[in-house]
This record gives sequence, structure tokens and C-alpha cells, in this order.
Amino acid sequence: MTARPRQTVKAFELKGEMSMLSVFQLFDTDLMNISGQLAHKVRQAPVFFQNMPVIIDLQALSNRDDFPSFSVLIDLLREYGLVPVGVRNANETQYRAASRAGLALLQEQQRTDQQIPRPVSPEVNPVRPKKPSDHHEPEKREPRTQSRLVDRPVRSGQQVYAATGDLVVVAPVSAGSELLADGCIHVYGPLRGRALAGMNGDESARIFCQSLEAELIAIAGHYQINEELAPGLKGKPAQIWLDNQRLMISPI
Repeated sequence: MTARPRQTVKAFELKGEMSMLSVFQLFDTDLMNISGQLAHKVRQAPVFFQNMPVIIDLQALSNRDDFPSFSVLIDLLREYGLVPVGVRNANETQYRAASRAGLALLQEQQRTDQQIPRPVSPEVNPVRPKKPSDHHEPEKREPRTQSRLVDRPVRSGQQVYAATGDLVVVAPVSAGSELLADGCIHVYGPLRGRALAGMNGDESARIFCQSLEAELIAIAGHYQINEELAPGLKGKPAQIWLDNQRLMISPI
């Protein structure tokens, strides 16, 4: 009689998820310049950057032969609390160098709520003016900002990013999730997790919510954590804005 193979306890499972990862877009190869600007950014919100996993995006440098030493760049990012995971949008030479430094090699994917957000500058997709006619002058328009509407709950581990515009969520936002917007953030429901408006430095951005329960709120790098919220504001409708570099919170 043949003995049955011994059953083993399941040891692991691999899932194709990429949640709560931020993008570190690199535009310069000068490590001193990178270090100086990163130090300034981290001073604005040290808690936010602590142990933050990041993907190094090299799209702006992919057509160049020179690039910073990945081993030195990794040490630099870790010095400021960031945890480099991998690189994307690199050329073949850069990918090889990144692999030797122990970084994962990632290909750009179509964005969903649970994938890495890719910031888009307003100039990428400008609105085309109407074609001039015999009787009318061409209409002049400002570059369009695109807001993003989310009509389903934002779950723990999800990261939702609205590039070049406002983020509007008409559903609950769970703890452990992250909302990011270049413009304002509007949450028509409980706001838990983290909410960061004015990601491109827009200090006029605001955050609005029907129930303030966030783990962290931030506007243009100025932040406040849940433990610092006044008891009278927790669980109440509120708006958050900047006034002379100070984060202000008031009931609605």
C-alpha cells in the first residue's frame, strides 16, 4: 500500500497588490541637490515620511546616460526615513544598475485605486482651442484641471490620487487608506486614514469632510495627526486649510 504524502501547512501566498506605495519622481542626478531639497520636504512633515515605501520613477531621466549611484541614492532616501522598493520608467542601463543595487524592476501599469498613482502635470493634456472660422476668433482657454470622483468605499490599504485637480469621495474612507490630491479633498462621509491635499505645494487647497476621524491630515506638507486634534472636532463635519503656514481646522 502506497503511503499518502504528508500534508503540510500552507506557508505563504503571493498576491499582485501594490498598495500604499508613493512615487519618488527623480528629475536631477545631483545627489547634493536631491539631499538638500529632500531635507526641506521632510522637515515639513517628518511623521508622514517616516518608513514610507517609495518607487523611484526615472521617466524624466530615461533618455539620459548619466544617473545617480543607486546604492548612494538608497542610503540617502533611508537616511530621511524613506524605504526605496524599486524603480520604474527607466532605460535598460538604469534598470541593470538598479537591479545590481537590489531594487525591484517595475513596469508602468494602468492606474487603478490600488495601484501606484502617477502624477500628471497640467501641461501634459492641454485643452485644444476651437478651430478658427471665418466669423469667429479662436476661443482662448486655460489649461483644464481634472477632478476625480470616487463613489465607492475606500478600503484599508488603498491609495487614491487626484492629479491636477480635486478629489471627491461620496463614500466612507477607512482607516489605513490614503487620499491624495493636487487640489482639494471633499469627503461626503467619515474620513479615516490619511488625507493629503495640495500635493504639488498648493497652499490654497482645503480638506472638507462630514466626519473628521483621520489618522493624519496635511495641506502642502503641513500636517497634523489624530492625537493632536481637539476633542470637540473629532467625528464632526470640518474643514481644514492653511493660514500663514499654520494648519487650521474648524467645524462646518
